[in-house]
Amino acid sequence: MPAAAATAAAENPAAGSEAASATVKVKVLFFARARDLTGVPESSVELPSGSTAGECLGRVLASFPRLEEIRHSMVLALNEEYTPESAAVSDGDELAIIPPISGG
Repeated sequence: MPAAAATAAAENPAAGSEAASATVKVKVLFFARARDLTGVPESSVELPSGSTAGECLGRVLASFPRLEEIRHSMVLALNEEYTPESAAVSDGDELAIIPPISGG
């Protein structure tokens, strides 16, 4: 019995670290009109490991539905580089939501 208990105890920490690494946390930054629509300069999203910028954006849109107003004209930047929605996100990444800019 003690050997079985030791084996179970040794297996539990490994399972816990697998569960912890199964998600990633992404910091989301809002600029200009996106900031106006959300009312906040930034937020964070927790996603399953292997998620994309588009999946992260989907979560953001669910939390901030007013962003739908600029959904088809916004640009994404991942870690300060423009990125497609298909780009993979990693733990600690920053995803910026950049609305269209106008001016003269």
